[in-house]
Amino acid sequence: MFPQLGAPVGFLAANGLFLILGVVLTPEQFETFGWRIPFLLSVVLVGVGLWVRLKLTETPAFSAAVKEAPPPAVPFAELFRRHTLATLGGTFAVVACFAIFYITTAFALGYGTSTLGYSRETFLGVQLGAIGFMAAGIVAAGYWADATSPRRVLMIGCVLTVLTGLLLGPMMGSGSLLLIWAFLSLGLVMMGLVYGPLGAFLPSLFPARVRYTGASIAFNVGGIIGGGLTPIAAQWLAERGGLGLVGLYLSAAALISFLALMALRRTYDTA
Repeated sequence: MFPQLGAPVGFLAANGLFLILGVVLTPEQFETFGWRIPFLLSVVLVGVGLWVRLKLTETPAFSAAVKEAPPPAVPFAELFRRHTLATLGGTFAVVACFAIFYITTAFALGYGTSTLGYSRETFLGVQLGAIGFMAAGIVAAGYWADATSPRRVLMIGCVLTVLTGLLLGPMMGSGSLLLIWAFLSLGLVMMGLVYGPLGAFLPSLFPARVRYTGASIAFNVGGIIGGGLTPIAAQWLAERGGLGLVGLYLSAAALISFLALMALRRTYDTA
């Protein structure tokens, strides 16, 4: 649960810094050098991330597996040969969370500033006011998953996201900052529900021998499918069919993840 909180904290830090720079710098200064400042500061975060990664230790389950047999020489081959369903299912199970994130952040910011005509600083302020709901959703999903199961919470989150997609058109299309903030807050709560349990769910799909490889491939490839083209596709749909189609896109992504979760039943001990 707590590692997943890095997403809202990172969004708050990055976009908060852009908001501050947008306020204190002139447009010319921001375009000339100001936009580079957050990227230069990110070098520090890379160093911190590397230090944290080097301090991590293996889980008891992996240590026990290594004692029984050496790790696979080609984990990709073993993963796709023996755990094809888990890999494909895990990949599509994460599509919803990335689709929500990029629609409520990248697409919403572009649409709000270009089509709706709000300033970048104003719309960033609205998004920053909504991001706390994502953190709340992650925490709630974590406790809920512990009390029930990560898969159940993810499936319920997907169903609720399907319904949330139907609200995108009327709420964001209203042009009202209050309604836009309300939709972004609702969407980011859904993001918390379909993202918070992933840290426990994805590793449980794979045995310890290929757990790191399996969870990494599922999460990253699912991120490419769910988020890589989402802002572009959403903008294209909005320009040709309106925000209602963008909402249907979000609902479809959630339905894909729900069906993938339906197919995933077997889990392993991740201790």
